[in-house]
Amino acid sequence: MGFADELTAGLQARPRAVAPKWFYDAAGSALFERICDLPEYYPTRTEFALLDRHAEAMAALIGPGAEIIEFGAGASRKVRVLLDALAGARRFVPVDISGEHLAAAATRLRADYPALEVQPVVADFTDAAATLPAAVGRRIGFYPGSSIGNFDPDEAQRLLQRFAGWLDGGGLLVGVDLVKDPALLHAAYNDAEGVTAAFNLNLLARANRELGADFDLAGWAHCAFYNPPASRIEMHLMSRRAQSVRFGGRRFDFAEGDSVHTENSYKYTVEGFQALARGAGWSPRQTWVDAARRFSIHWLEARGEQR
Repeated sequence: MGFADELTAGLQARPRAVAPKWFYDAAGSALFERICDLPEYYPTRTEFALLDRHAEAMAALIGPGAEIIEFGAGASRKVRVLLDALAGARRFVPVDISGEHLAAAATRLRADYPALEVQPVVADFTDAAATLPAAVGRRIGFYPGSSIGNFDPDEAQRLLQRFAGWLDGGGLLVGVDLVKDPALLHAAYNDAEGVTAAFNLNLLARANRELGADFDLAGWAHCAFYNPPASRIEMHLMSRRAQSVRFGGRRFDFAEGDSVHTENSYKYTVEGFQALARGAGWSPRQTWVDAARRFSIHWLEARGEQR
């Protein structure tokens, strides 16, 4: 389904919810890049530090002549650390739902890595019908940024199974945020500059731009909190007052305090994520964790394969 259909279905559902993939139009993607540079948002800088420290070990596991598939590529900043360490990657295939953002990132990569074939794919990789170009070498998946946490564990396991099919015996590097002090989590999703709030509210602004909706952004509040029993951050958009919104020939009524659930971000223990990966048919082979145990990167291999 497209944005209009999914938004309609999500607002008709109870509880109301919209998938976070719809955050990422050009404006939303740019806002997310700003989030990644915020002082409160530890995941990006912690993952970068792990990549910088262990890139050679990761490259040794990947091997020469590999084809790198980055799922949810965005600006493809982190993959550069891997590309610099790899011996002659054959092709880089960034996959993202935001075509404009993806094209700009691909242009920059081609300029900086002229010997590397870069073939961007505009696609929703969460859709089982999505396809990738034919493989040109041993395929390695790269899924950084803890985006695996945006899926309920059952959904995450199905996604990892889909990755296994696409990668066809190759390995997967995946970033996973870890369980930690709720105060650190709260700050990361409620930054002082309000960039995360703008990112959340951009979902409604996108509906206005693309679907002709009449959301009054001043009537909505960003709400993010940690749910300890579920080990997840929840993000919502909360209606500040009783109001109605129209688009697509429909009217949607909201009472004061009603919310639209826009994102989950599950946090794992290392052992918990490894168990999830095993359930999806992967063999965890190597895990890198920062000294403060805030973030982890996992190297997974297809069962029966070991390098």
